[in-house]
Amino acid sequence: MKKTITSALALFIGLGAAQAEDFNLDALIEAAKSEPPLTVYDSTGKITEMADAFAAKYGLKAEGIKSKATAQLETVIREVQSGNVQTDVSFISDVPAAIGQLLPGGFAESWVPPDLAADIAPMAQNPLLIVTSPNILAYNTALFDKCPITNIWQLTDADWKGKVSMQDPLGKPSYTDWFNQMRSHADDKVAAAYEAHYGKKLETSYDSATEAFVAALAANSPLLTDSDSAAAEAVAAPGQTEPFIGLVSAAKFRDNAGAGFTLGLCSGVDPIIGFSSGTVGLIVKGTDSPNAAKLFVHYALTAEGIAPQAADGKVSSNRSVGLPADEPSGIAAHLDEVLAYDPSTGLEDWESRQDWQDFWRVTYQR
Repeated sequence: MKKTITSALALFIGLGAAQAEDFNLDALIEAAKSEPPLTVYDSTGKITEMADAFAAKYGLKAEGIKSKATAQLETVIREVQSGNVQTDVSFISDVPAAIGQLLPGGFAESWVPPDLAADIAPMAQNPLLIVTSPNILAYNTALFDKCPITNIWQLTDADWKGKVSMQDPLGKPSYTDWFNQMRSHADDKVAAAYEAHYGKKLETSYDSATEAFVAALAANSPLLTDSDSAAAEAVAAPGQTEPFIGLVSAAKFRDNAGAGFTLGLCSGVDPIIGFSSGTVGLIVKGTDSPNAAKLFVHYALTAEGIAPQAADGKVSSNRSVGLPADEPSGIAAHLDEVLAYDPSTGLEDWESRQDWQDFWRVTYQR
């Protein structure tokens, strides 16, 4: 077990102590230098690069470890319950699980850097989102001059039966979260898009336009995959001659250069071109490196800190930090067309997952 730091400075700058008016980044850095090495988990391998750069910048020791969200949840809960906390910072790409389990259970805390708070949207502060990851509609530029759809309801039409590739919602919680986020925050837009596409108001036995859309999409036999890579391959792998529309991570567009894919971003689709999922940054309760943990969270919210993930199209919650000009998907110009993840309904996302999975299971047709 790491040696616990109990210096007056660490206690003063410890979790929850700093306020906007007395926050001092230099003091935080000095306090961090007296603490044990930092261990940070994230679901992306880019965390290794981030931790190494952080350590070099501040003269600290830090290790970044790639770990899936489910594994992180189990690790953090187990360590805190046993009193043997080895994980200091957890970047979890399952915001509803963090809201539903870690935060109310007292296993971790959310901390917003006071000097950066003004640049972080209020809805991204409770809990603190480090990045959001766009999942966007994509087409094959070798087969089409432009995106072949202009309305999401087209994905439920016979023309695209069996021709929509996406991860299986039964194995990818961010998709059921998308359904619930859409119902919670954009249901009126989904209904309006139906009317725009079919020329008549939506009449449905379902309780919402979103449920009607999800049911129609499931019934149209989408090609379900176990990864974004497989979904992107169905759309635009070299030699692909079948016309598919895919819902894939913006990060997959790097395969255009790396693997000869021909993915194109669908813009101008009514009412959204995709959705974003979030990664929440949490400091584990009982860490003996509280100041180093806070410093890493601060660092990850800077352009320098998040650069490895920004290259994959992941969007910093710090609004003063943009995406690089050469980010391959071009999503930076279309973020207002993406359904942004809103943590205010994160608990509902968590509690409704099983319901949405059951709904998908009974409406999906192969």
